[in-house]
Amino acid sequence: MDPYKLVLAIVGLSLLGAAWLPHLLKRHPLTFPMLYVGFGALLYALPLPLPAADPIRFPDITERLTELTVLVALVGAGLRIDTPFGWRRWRLTWRLLGIAMPLSILAGLLLGQHLLGYGLAAAVLLGAVLAPTDPVLASDVQVAPPGEGKEDHVRFALTSEAGLNDGLAFPFVWLAIALALAASGVEPMSWPRWFGLDLAWRVIGGIAIGWAVGYGLMHVIFRGDRDHSLSATSDGLTALAITLFVYGVAELCHTYGFLAVFVAAVVVRHHERHHEYHTTLNQFAAQCEGLLTACVLILFGGALASGALGGLRWQEWTFALMFVLLVRPVVGWLSMLGTGLRQRERWAIAVFGVRGIGSLYYVAFALNHADFGDGGAIWRVVMLIVLLSVVLHGFSAKPVMAWLDGWRQRGRRRTA
Repeated sequence: MDPYKLVLAIVGLSLLGAAWLPHLLKRHPLTFPMLYVGFGALLYALPLPLPAADPIRFPDITERLTELTVLVALVGAGLRIDTPFGWRRWRLTWRLLGIAMPLSILAGLLLGQHLLGYGLAAAVLLGAVLAPTDPVLASDVQVAPPGEGKEDHVRFALTSEAGLNDGLAFPFVWLAIALALAASGVEPMSWPRWFGLDLAWRVIGGIAIGWAVGYGLMHVIFRGDRDHSLSATSDGLTALAITLFVYGVAELCHTYGFLAVFVAAVVVRHHERHHEYHTTLNQFAAQCEGLLTACVLILFGGALASGALGGLRWQEWTFALMFVLLVRPVVGWLSMLGTGLRQRERWAIAVFGVRGIGSLYYVAFALNHADFGDGGAIWRVVMLIVLLSVVLHGFSAKPVMAWLDGWRQRGRRRTA
């Protein structure tokens, strides 16, 4: 059997499923990520001549594939948000970023050191890669396409958090890398460099570049010659252009491209807010995201079937369960205190902090830049948490969100 032609057939089938399954599964508890992880595991359990699904053996491919998947998801998230930017209107986002995320990193650090026995660098890395809410695998708890008006507090908070915290976790990944390089004697730890470059400049610069380039692109897309502007072409390819151009510019300036891409997408979205071209951009971004996500999830399932979780210790199981079932719900709930939200909404935001492809990217990135000791152990823990998140959140997201929607509708009818 020709491996190349087999892969082509699998990719074609995956694309068909990526286009068809989300519509088929709307009323079912199963989700697209669950099915594709299972499909990947099944494929790799069969005696087929498939390429190895091993992030340790192919670290560069793993980093680039997950990076591109997250980037396209960030653009899609930014293009879907209807809520205009504002410090007060986005107050839930700031609480999740300013309270829940640092507490998640701290919890990962402490549990990594005291439960798993990791050194400081590896423990910081574990906390940093597990802190972000994933923009890729959380579609069931995120906002609807632009202009549809289905943007409640829960969906908005989780979508905006996922859009921003992928970039804001990066300073702590760089901190872990710096600590690992210092521990191995490659270069001394420089706290001024970390604070000035990795934290201040890369964050502020990423936001500034995202806003500036996004504002410029908005004029090209909507404000040029109305008959010859990009918005008149109905070509969704512009969404991919925004992704790659903004990311490239931000990274060339040594800032956080993830942050810049999401900010640029939000800026584009919130000019000419009612233009139908936003729907075209979102549809193309969603199609690209579906393709890349299908590939990553199949390979993730293949890695699981190939023994990626072999040798898990009880401490690692305990850490994973605590992080998914205790750490995120508790810190998420604490961050929502004083917001005026009802308890059920507060708990929904707290619980559905999905861990996913963003975490896989950060692990690959960090291990490609420094030696953290047993990289295989870090991969095992993170992949286990992603698997638990896919399964547990996958089964519960649709029923819970449907229950919340029903509760809101009943409340509106009572007040009408």
